[in-house]
Amino acid sequence: MHDLAAELFPICRSITGHGVRETLDIIRRDLPGLVTYEVASGEQAFDWTVPDEWNAREAYVTCPEGRRILDFADTNLHLLGYSVPVDKSVSLEELQQHLYSEPEQPDVIPYVTSYYEPRWGFCIAHEERERLEEGTYRVKIDTTLEPGHLSYGELIVRGQTTDEVLISTYVCHPSMANNELSGPVVAAYLAQWVLSAPRRLTYRFVFVPETIGSIVYISRNLEHLREHVIAGYNLSCVGDDRKYSYVPTRAGDTVADRVAVHVLRHIDAAFERYSYLERASDERQYNSPGVDLPVAVLARSKFRTYPEYHTSKDDLRLVTPEGLFGGYNAARLCLLCLERNEAIRTTVLCEPQMGKRGLYSTLSRKGDHTARRTMMDVLAYADGRELLEIANVLDVPLWELLDIVDTLKSERLLASV
Repeated sequence: MHDLAAELFPICRSITGHGVRETLDIIRRDLPGLVTYEVASGEQAFDWTVPDEWNAREAYVTCPEGRRILDFADTNLHLLGYSVPVDKSVSLEELQQHLYSEPEQPDVIPYVTSYYEPRWGFCIAHEERERLEEGTYRVKIDTTLEPGHLSYGELIVRGQTTDEVLISTYVCHPSMANNELSGPVVAAYLAQWVLSAPRRLTYRFVFVPETIGSIVYISRNLEHLREHVIAGYNLSCVGDDRKYSYVPTRAGDTVADRVAVHVLRHIDAAFERYSYLERASDERQYNSPGVDLPVAVLARSKFRTYPEYHTSKDDLRLVTPEGLFGGYNAARLCLLCLERNEAIRTTVLCEPQMGKRGLYSTLSRKGDHTARRTMMDVLAYADGRELLEIANVLDVPLWELLDIVDTLKSERLLASV
């Protein structure tokens, strides 16, 4: 996963353009079933309109001595996202009006965009900005902003039922590792796991530009999504090795919420549980009134909460192999719990005789009680309630009960309701 993130890191992505297509093409290399869709500029999606397509070829600023001080070739974060083309000489005073920096973080290059208002500009470390001297500066921005397309990718993995789990992530940020690349990378490998495993549910993996992409996707698929999606997760900022985080659905009590809390509580008791009032990504669209899809957020350090967020320090040192695996594992366990959660009921009255089935010793001795306790506890609560609820009552991870449930089903002591 970290190698894939490193390969994708240099690509200049935005909400439209060649960078998104290139990113989806690379992801499709490991997910050949990924289908890419192109949505024309000007297409209406609810209250939004797909903007013109933006592509950047070259951008730089030279100082009065002729030296390049800001160069898109060094890092694509230097260029204001969706900057219009410019080729002219300016004074320092005029240049300053088009520079963006973070005084509170003087050594970082911030990530700034202007998607829906024509502007040109550059992003610069504040300490470098303060060293700029009076004189004439040459500004060259070679970009195109013209009718084209918005691109997104979709992979549907069919299961035994038409009940669906939606996994959404975004592919619209330039060189930032946690806020951007961790989500698509984890989603890609999660899809490979789903493809390799037996499955009851159907899984829908969506790779979209944030906000406008999810709005377009919902506008094109709303009726189907409302009818079939039973749970979903927006994967964002899942690659650092700090704490785990979770943003609930707007309802707050869906199966997606209950599963996320169950998983995170067992893998990281100190995980951070946020309010839906602290939403900031595509969960806003999936949970909006009238759409009402049960989509929560799984994250490590949540967007907007860590100091490297939307800066040049959100790099491949912040995102680690261990952090990515942790994010992947949390998401995988959520899918496993959704897949195996079901209402179960015991098939016999009173306790079954376990010894005659070889499920525990027919010789009762001190110390044997603990070994069979969990199995008997599952039977004791199997009154038609969900396995997830039973796991919470027993304070045991659901995945640790699966062998027990399978054994009891094979002995016809448990049945799905």
